Amino acid sequence: MKKKTWLLPLVVVTIHVHAQKKEDRKTIGNLQTHISYLSSDKLEGRSTGAPGEQLAATYLSAQMQKMGLTPMGEDGFLQAFTVKETREPSADCQMTIGGSKLEAGKQFVPLPFSAGKSAKGEAIPGVNEPDNIWLINVAELDTDSRKSMTEQYLQQTQTAEKSGATGVVFYNGRETAAEVMKWLAERPKAVGIPAVWLNADVSKKLSADDADGFPIHMQVAFKAIKRNGTNVIGYINNKAPRTIVIGAHYDYRGWETTDKTEDNASGTAAMLEIARLLKGSRLHNNNYIIIAFSGKEQGLSGSSYFASHSTVDLSQVNYMINMDGIGTLNPGTALQIGGTGTSPGWSAIVQEAASKELPLVYDSSGISNSDHASFYKKNIPVLYFCKNTSASADKVNYDGTLHVLKLVYNIIDKTNNRDKLAFSSIQ
Repeated sequence: MKKKTWLLPLVVVTIHVHAQKKEDRKTIGNLQTHISYLSSDKLEGRSTGAPGEQLAATYLSAQMQKMGLTPMGEDGFLQAFTVKETREPSADCQMTIGGSKLEAGKQFVPLPFSAGKSAKGEAIPGVNEPDNIWLINVAELDTDSRKSMTEQYLQQTQTAEKSGATGVVFYNGRETAAEVMKWLAERPKAVGIPAVWLNADVSKKLSADDADGFPIHMQVAFKAIKRNGTNVIGYINNKAPRTIVIGAHYDYRGWETTDKTEDNASGTAAMLEIARLLKGSRLHNNNYIIIAFSGKEQGLSGSSYFASHSTVDLSQVNYMINMDGIGTLNPGTALQIGGTGTSPGWSAIVQEAASKELPLVYDSSGISNSDHASFYKKNIPVLYFCKNTSASADKVNYDGTLHVLKLVYNIIDKTNNRDKLAFSSIQ
């Protein structure tokens, strides 16, 4: 389907706190409180499965309970899910070269197909003999772009094993230790000998012009790792025949160097305030399920899990609204609304709910990589609110966030007396 984009006239409006209604001032105060906590250093970026994510989940649960929402997780407000299962070197995974002990996971990494065994020998670069550890210089290999590096390392290891090698050490690879650690999530069939990868610093020692024989002792051992995440789910039960899902992801990738973005504390805070307003409203023709998703940064794992393990009947869901990164909306700038092509009724509803103060860009062409995609796959109409940029918490535009929040509330209001929205597939 051809992308349809309409830009409503831009109207620059400056909103002063003293001119705001009492309810607006309360909402902005609550937004500030939520965003300040969720983006604080204490939560360390809310990375899925990390302690900061659990602190955020506890906070969100407390807020939902405070506003009188019904717990709709699998453990109160909480719904735990597994992001991924992987492995990492265990405490027994050790390696020494020339008497120097190397650090597992940084200086050396066991390869995913390695046998959990030990090997010991006197290895010489360029001299690979039976009944000894082989040193393989990756820089000298004829690599095949059609195969992944794990496949090529496996092929080299199988060849070495058939030739009598007791273990294999790869050096001068282009990968980082962090990249090789990610390979441990793969589960290829294990070979019969240990195989490890060395980082650049250790590789330099093996590549030195005066490199001679290296006494090597290595012991490969793994331990299983399961990374879990937590969705936080509350419910407003109006005993209505259909339900609206309002969601936002609260996880982030964690603090990386000086990256102190609020992503997506603004959308999560707005979601909470919409829930509070709906709880006290007369909009009773839909039930409302409020979901703070984790795992968005890990392949939408939280929303995907909920969509497959829903605590409500998804066949009765009217539509889903996703709020993602709305805190940078300045007066006069446009807000992108995605998903308008997922129901023939969206364009008229959104235009009816819109205000002159908030210019809108409609994107009906496709489904972007955020949590609403998990519901679209279940043939549920979706809307996606995003500003496409992120900011540090002190740069959040609370007036702009309030405008988005009000628009979403107005959309819910406009659908209160309508029939269940029809779903349209976006081609």
